[in-house]
Amino acid sequence: MALCETASVAVGIDIGGQSSKIGIVDREGHILGRSVLPADGDTNPDDFVAKLAEAVRALIASCAPDSPIAGVGVGAPNANFYTGCISHAPNLPWANGKTVPFAQMLSWKLDDVPVTITNDANAAAMGEMKYGVAKDLKHFIEITLGTGVGSGVVVDGKILYGSDGFAGELGHSCVEMDGRQCGCGNRGCLEAYASATGVARTAREWLDSSDEPSSLRQLTKITSKDVAEAAAVGDALALRVFDYTGTILGTKLADFVHFSAPQAIVLFGGLARAGELIYAPTIKAMNARLLPIWKDKVKLLFSSLPESDAAILGASALVWA
Repeated sequence: MALCETASVAVGIDIGGQSSKIGIVDREGHILGRSVLPADGDTNPDDFVAKLAEAVRALIASCAPDSPIAGVGVGAPNANFYTGCISHAPNLPWANGKTVPFAQMLSWKLDDVPVTITNDANAAAMGEMKYGVAKDLKHFIEITLGTGVGSGVVVDGKILYGSDGFAGELGHSCVEMDGRQCGCGNRGCLEAYASATGVARTAREWLDSSDEPSSLRQLTKITSKDVAEAAAVGDALALRVFDYTGTILGTKLADFVHFSAPQAIVLFGGLARAGELIYAPTIKAMNARLLPIWKDKVKLLFSSLPESDAAILGASALVWA
């Protein structure tokens, strides 16, 4: 596989529990080609990496056969930028309960092309800094509001990795002592309240504890999208769910501002699509709890990256960093 310092394209890979998305990306952020490798339950890391390498080779051959490859960037759960390993990732059967030297393994399968990995939220922050609304910012926090709450902290134009490569787990900061059970094993984490899953959980809890009329009662399984659609047409309970969620999120964002003094906080992910429903209570609560030196100074922005492309762009941006 071609490799040179003047290479014009990179490979971006987003590894998830359901599939791995692969893209060939040029320096300007144009995705030249995409492919998807469905998860098939591999429990052996060697098997998974071999299939992924084959898929990468096939994509390069189909859309960039004559373009030297600068490197491969990967965003994945529990990925460590320092070590190149993926450790104890419960949603990846081949990395559940073990530490996999993923970057080294994939690089070897691709004839020693450089491979850089980080966790998916950090990759999203890299993409935002390279191609999105944070392009001119050196200090910002990317908050991914999806099934969970991820975060990438950028200080002086660099991702904050900490001493061990795992810094920035803001979604697991506590918002309520002995609160809801979180998937991490602790209780009261921000993720248990301000994620898409948390919004649906709040709605269900409130419906079960009252007889308040709501269109959501007609649904056997509630998603955050359902709550947003109900709120958009004036459902009172759904509106209060977003006010409650935004207040919790904004309160914690104020803590994050006190910690790193960012120029902006960027919201990304499925829950961010709720727009003003989540924005209004979040910015209100954040500014209400900020010290005067930061009040009304820190911007709250929505990501400008297409959600379907953001993970690939963010991963590929690791190559150009």
